[in-house]
Amino acid sequence: MPSSRPRYSVVAPVFNEEDGLREFYRRMKAVLDSLDGPAELLLVLDGSRDRSPEIAAELRAEDPRVKLIRFSRNFGHQVAISAGIDYAEGEAVIIIDADLQDPPEVIHELIAQWQQGFEVVYAQRAQRKGETFFKLATAAVFYRLIKRLASIEIPADTGDFRLIDRKVVLALRQVREHHRFMRGLSVWVGFKQTGIRYVRNERFAGATQWPLGKMVKFAGDAITGFSYVPLQLATTMGFWVSGAALLAIPVVAVLRALYNENFFYGQATTLLAVLFLGGVQLIFLGLLGEYLGRIYDEVKNRPLYLTVEAPPRPQPDRGDNA
Repeated sequence: MPSSRPRYSVVAPVFNEEDGLREFYRRMKAVLDSLDGPAELLLVLDGSRDRSPEIAAELRAEDPRVKLIRFSRNFGHQVAISAGIDYAEGEAVIIIDADLQDPPEVIHELIAQWQQGFEVVYAQRAQRKGETFFKLATAAVFYRLIKRLASIEIPADTGDFRLIDRKVVLALRQVREHHRFMRGLSVWVGFKQTGIRYVRNERFAGATQWPLGKMVKFAGDAITGFSYVPLQLATTMGFWVSGAALLAIPVVAVLRALYNENFFYGQATTLLAVLFLGGVQLIFLGLLGEYLGRIYDEVKNRPLYLTVEAPPRPQPDRGDNA
């Protein structure tokens, strides 16, 4: 690779992080200064409504290693990661959030595994400080659910904090789907992978950017992006309900003949059965709608994001295959 290309690229999505962005840079600068090669810090400004863009511009003026990718509006955390990967020039790309829940100092452990020959090194949460019981419980359910449903083996208790080799970067640039689950895509592309365990901290400042509604949508993108099981459940449910009905017909006929012609008589029973089956049908129609909506978004072929400010896109070397 050319000597002008940094050895390491750090990609950090930024959304309303004005209270902690300078502290994030301070700790990240110490890490970048200690690395065994030149590095860059890509701050992806995802439509922040606070002073994050102004603070990021000040950091760039102080340190030429800081580069800004500024979206025209909020496109979402996973798209911000994708933009950082698109613009990253390093041989190794580290993805980390700017809220300091993922300690920048752990980057050294990720790099150590990369230097051992691994091409994806993910950080696995051994402990999550400062999170509510509800958040811990729902996270545990989500990771176990996606592990059971997904068509690929997604490691439990891992976020987006990870290191990916340039070969993986080039592969991910080819994947342009709109409803993105990057920790799943980084597994889907393959390559040699391993994990390290670390303690996840509390947010340094500010409020969480992941309210319940956003987490539910994120879980939906993960499941529909890597599993057909919800669609297959409709077929399975149909067979079970049809089978139960077929078995019930002779049973009811015999009971009515032997005991009373009014056996199982009553509008309430019929109404409950109709409401139950109607509810099941609506649920599965909704699931079909979720998948169809994602197909519709892909067919429109809109760009993943639009920028109002960004560095030049990196030019591939002869050895790059994308």
